[in-house]
Amino acid sequence: MTIENLDGKRFAYMVLEGAKNLSANAKMVDTLNVFPVPDGDTGTNMNLTITSGANEVKKSESAKIGDVSSLFSKGLLMGARGNSGVILSQLFRGFSKAVEGKETINSTEFAAAFERGVDTAYKAVMKPVEGTILTVAKDAAKQAVKSARKSNDVIRVMEETLQEAKASLERTPDLLPVLKEVGVVDSGGQGLVVIYEGFLASLQGKELPANNVDEEKMEELVRAEHHKSAQSHMKTEDIEFGYCTEFMVKLEADKTEKTPFDEAKFREELGNHGDSLLVVADEELVKVHIHAEYPGQLMTYAQEYGSLINIKIENMREQHTTILEGEKDAYKPSPANQKPETKKEFGIITVAMGEGIAELFTSLGANYVIQGGQTMNPSTEDIVKAIEEVNAEKIFILPNNSNIVMTAEQATHVVEEEVVVVPSKTVPQGIAALLGFAPGSSLEENESTMKAALANVKSGQVTFAVRDTKIDGVDIKKDDFMGIADGKIIASTSKKEDTVKLLVDNMIGEDDEIVTVIYGEDTEETEAESLVDYIEQNHEDVEVEVHHGKQPIYSYIISVE
Repeated sequence: MTIENLDGKRFAYMVLEGAKNLSANAKMVDTLNVFPVPDGDTGTNMNLTITSGANEVKKSESAKIGDVSSLFSKGLLMGARGNSGVILSQLFRGFSKAVEGKETINSTEFAAAFERGVDTAYKAVMKPVEGTILTVAKDAAKQAVKSARKSNDVIRVMEETLQEAKASLERTPDLLPVLKEVGVVDSGGQGLVVIYEGFLASLQGKELPANNVDEEKMEELVRAEHHKSAQSHMKTEDIEFGYCTEFMVKLEADKTEKTPFDEAKFREELGNHGDSLLVVADEELVKVHIHAEYPGQLMTYAQEYGSLINIKIENMREQHTTILEGEKDAYKPSPANQKPETKKEFGIITVAMGEGIAELFTSLGANYVIQGGQTMNPSTEDIVKAIEEVNAEKIFILPNNSNIVMTAEQATHVVEEEVVVVPSKTVPQGIAALLGFAPGSSLEENESTMKAALANVKSGQVTFAVRDTKIDGVDIKKDDFMGIADGKIIASTSKKEDTVKLLVDNMIGEDDEIVTVIYGEDTEETEAESLVDYIEQNHEDVEVEVHHGKQPIYSYIISVE
């Protein structure tokens, strides 16, 4: 069988099979994390990202590849989680732009779309690193172009693209020494290979091994865990706009001639009737998400521009009551997460795991705390919703995790507000940046001060190893406690107290003055007090602060300034 022209229907099947295959292999991709810490989430992030894209594709009734790829791109964009998810969304954003407006594409156009995706992804990454998903995508796209020059068969081009993607993946340890040291290939690259395997199987009409992951259940679990905080800080009767409303407007020429569609005006009008508004539009479709009290009025207004499709309305008051009745061990963030009635000048959004850390950020001036971090990265849409809830003209985002920075940056391109991402990669950096904020200063002055503060703090964590390995010259055994200082493993022992002492001794220098100890949910107060005594006895010139962060995964988070 050969396929000379790829249409939207066949591409939709490719997307769904790629998503299915990644779902089945997400756990395997997670295990390829370089550090043996319990936060290997590349597979999970990519899976949730592509699931969001696939869900949009399922709604498509079009046979045009331009239409289907556009929906796929939008779904990936809003569902993107973690660096791997953002890069995946950018790969297919470029792909979508390359096939925009086309009904079908031939093998040459198919290969060119992969190449356009690579160009887009590289531009989206500030400092591209070779030996990652970017390299695998680039090498595969180059092979696609070569293959298309020799064959007009899309299947053949996809076969050779996948073959080169696998070969490139095997070469990633030669480009990133840390991969070779640990004995793994790049996890993001592996995730992309798994997706391409699904693409090829779909084109060939073959069945891949059965999906061993309940995709719906997993997505529901992550969504429930992630949004617990948004439900637990308010009463059902306090919900002002009771219906979560989603619909799409298929723009129609006869209507837009009479009433020209203006996205800004459309967004402003809808915004007068609800909150949590999200509008994404292109030349043919407008996607709307809004919390409103009278959804019918909004849809009547939207019909002035075209016909309505994919309508979904949910009663949030009923949902909220159900969640509260069934919720156990709920994470309850600060009351600061409540949307202010009037728009203020500045707003600060931060990401954190642990009720105590959330309260600490709030006490220092954060207006909204997104629950997330290791193992649970917020999506682009989660951050966009937080921006809307803060209701401020100028907003700072503190990701506090290197795997959330790109997602935060992507969210800034979707909203109208003036948003600055201060690229904090740890909780101590986030705290330092927050302390540098001055309400009386300008956006630019605060941005400069807050970013400068990141370099003035040293960050340490204590967590446990999930496998045996050797990295940074340290032999690590499964279940050992590891001390990590600014991203480098400096100690690994079988006892938590020994590890944390080695860590603080390594971090505290002659000129340091303040040590902040944030202990997690698996650490007793007496253990933390014992650590404080140790620091005060062995480092007499430093002042020690201690907080119960209640964070999972990390027994201790240490800040040294």
